[in-house]
Amino acid sequence: MEHAPAQAGHLETSTGLDNRKLLMWLFLASECLFFGSLIGAYLLYRGRNLSPPCPQDTVLNGVACPGVYDIPFTSISSFVLLMSSLTMVLALAAIQRNDQRGLRVWLLATALLGITFLAGQAFEFTEFHNEGLSISSSLFGTTFFVLTGFHGAHVSVGVLILLSLFVMAWRGRLNQEQSLNVELIGLYWHFVDVVWIVIFTLVYLLQPT
Repeated sequence: MEHAPAQAGHLETSTGLDNRKLLMWLFLASECLFFGSLIGAYLLYRGRNLSPPCPQDTVLNGVACPGVYDIPFTSISSFVLLMSSLTMVLALAAIQRNDQRGLRVWLLATALLGITFLAGQAFEFTEFHNEGLSISSSLFGTTFFVLTGFHGAHVSVGVLILLSLFVMAWRGRLNQEQSLNVELIGLYWHFVDVVWIVIFTLVYLLQPT
């Protein structure tokens, strides 16, 4: 039995789900495995740190090891990224009711919040480097920078897509019938936010044992 086209000429699968949305869910499932392995590696090697600095203030080989994490600063960055999920929801709601002005406003707001988060991450990386933590300084440094760096790369990709959608909306090339485009980037953006919640909780807040 054939299915009618979904949005903008894209066919539905046998489950009634648009092909692009199904592919997005499959992509996000693979990303869960990817980030899960990175988080697991970080948690495994963080407790085996043999040289300062340490994640949090602790004693290493009988000597005080200063911590590099600035939890209040990272908490603010996390809040900024979480607020971008709200603006992403508002952007999707705007295009679904064909509110072009609202769509442009909320897409741009989401992108700017993402850029703010990335700026905070860049500042944090710089401070860590100044304190002696680098990707080659220790197992802790390697796993930390790889994990958070890959997450930052995902946020950067999301920001670029959001800005592309904003330009399309500004030129009148993104209408109500193309709301699936915004919904798909919304799924990706919410995934990135959820991953950061997990990273912030396990990496920044969980004390090493």
